[in-house]
Amino acid sequence: MSLKSLIRTIPDYPKAGVQFRDITTLLLDARGFREAVEGLAQPFRARRIDKVAGIEARGLILGGAVALELGAGFAPVRKRGKLPWETIGEDYELEYGSDRVEMHRDAVSPGERVLLVDDLVATGGTAEAAIRVIQKLGGEIVGCAVIIDLPSLGGSRRISALGHHVVSLVEFEGE
Repeated sequence: MSLKSLIRTIPDYPKAGVQFRDITTLLLDARGFREAVEGLAQPFRARRIDKVAGIEARGLILGGAVALELGAGFAPVRKRGKLPWETIGEDYELEYGSDRVEMHRDAVSPGERVLLVDDLVATGGTAEAAIRVIQKLGGEIVGCAVIIDLPSLGGSRRISALGHHVVSLVEFEGE
């Protein structure tokens, strides 16, 4: 089965010129969803993973499933104001402004080994901000796992340049 064939492309969303890669169609397919979760977990099975951190929104779905697959705890990375307890966060720049990701202060303990999961890496800004929050909490990043890499936008190179291994299951060129 081709995971790429299960991903819907929506032209001009959320703005003109953007080809949005929608994994909800992949999630609807039980075999595709299982294959994606196993594919994200497999490169890290032989390594100790204490927590999987999933980035809002689709990374929360994938991260929880990967955490179960690896026998690890799960820590959500959410947008500003979405978590109910004390948080720590990191601001990051977008092409049209800025945003912030946050985690609970007790989501990761010093020395814990953390796998970061999301559906897609584009420019890498959100992932880099999440990495910085995890490191502020004392966590050690073991790697970053995504279903989709858009290599022309440079995000996986940006995360790799920080010294973190990026695993992707599918690439879309020219985005």
